[in-house]
Amino acid sequence: MATEYKNLSDYDKDNIPNGDDFTVGIVVSEWNYNITGNLLKGAHETLVENGVKEEHIIVKHVPGTYELALGAQFLAQYADVDGVIAIGSVIQGETKHFDFVCEAAAQGIKDVNLNHNLPVIFCVLTDNTMQQGIDRSGGKHGNKGVEAAVACIKMIELQNELSS
Repeated sequence: MATEYKNLSDYDKDNIPNGDDFTVGIVVSEWNYNITGNLLKGAHETLVENGVKEEHIIVKHVPGTYELALGAQFLAQYADVDGVIAIGSVIQGETKHFDFVCEAAAQGIKDVNLNHNLPVIFCVLTDNTMQQGIDRSGGKHGNKGVEAAVACIKMIELQNELSS
């Protein structure tokens, strides 16, 4: 596992732009909320720690990971956001459902990025077991939500630099 040697919560705090002027949308799956709720907590706390104002963080829930792309698109279209974090968790089961949901979520979130010219960060855990999800949502491997928030801030800043 790539995360076996990396803590997802570690980042260089001196190398993060100040998010004081940023508005960030977070769309989070209700499915596996024991995992996605922890990812949301990590992302939210990291945004605030890096200057994003509480009132500039818009959190919306969708039923599952499959619905993340449309939820992100709604935020891109109807909310005045600078970036979006899409949070989900899919645990491998006995059928191919896992493959279809993961593929659709990844492609859909990528499409929202490109179609809206907006940073939309893929914070979807695609784990073989529930324990792997726990380990990556605040457990022994840190919190992928932290990593996603850092990526969102950096991508918003990159877009701002290049478009000005």
